[in-house]
Amino acid sequence: MNRSIRPDAVLVQAVIAGALSFAHLHDLAAAAGQDGWKAWAYPVSVDLLLVAAWRRMRSDAGNRDAWFWFAIALTASLGANVATAGLLDMGDVPDWLRILVAGWPALAFLGGTLLAHAPGPTTPEPEPTPEPLVPAVEVQRIDQPDPVPAPAESPAPPEELAPAPAALPADAPAVPRALLDHARSIADAHRASTGQPISADALSARLGLPGPTCNAIAAQLQLA
Repeated sequence: MNRSIRPDAVLVQAVIAGALSFAHLHDLAAAAGQDGWKAWAYPVSVDLLLVAAWRRMRSDAGNRDAWFWFAIALTASLGANVATAGLLDMGDVPDWLRILVAGWPALAFLGGTLLAHAPGPTTPEPEPTPEPLVPAVEVQRIDQPDPVPAPAESPAPPEELAPAPAALPADAPAVPRALLDHARSIADAHRASTGQPISADALSARLGLPGPTCNAIAAQLQLA
């Protein structure tokens, strides 16, 4: 699709100003003794230095060298415009102006080199943002059952009290200690083999003693 070309007043003004400045610089260089193609090279050199300084100023506004060389190129351009406005005798150019015009190529080369190789602006490294503190949240899983409290310990049942042995009769015969120990071993062996306590008759038959003595031994064994 063809775009319609619209004239821009600012662009037209820039073209006119550039053409007039270019012509003034050419006329001043020619009057200072730079004839031929050299007179046309001077306005190109001034405009290039002006553009290079302007670009450096846009990328690094705090660069003082860019402002310095921009002021020099702008002074050369404005000086040529003013000098060719009838204030200067173009047929008799002073010697100091001839020296400035002759030394301009070296000055422009120095300025362009410094602007081209000047270090660019350093961007500060962003400070690391601290991580937000996350409050501790107590998480309880739903799939886990609640802990079951341990059952309370029931009090131990009271020890079964052995039945109180019957009291020995007053006229029970005395049993020697050795005989009582022997009868206890027989009674323990009988209980271990049969699971039942030995009777007085069985103990009497094992010991070969009369009934009253065996009854006294049996009574003392129950008391022991």
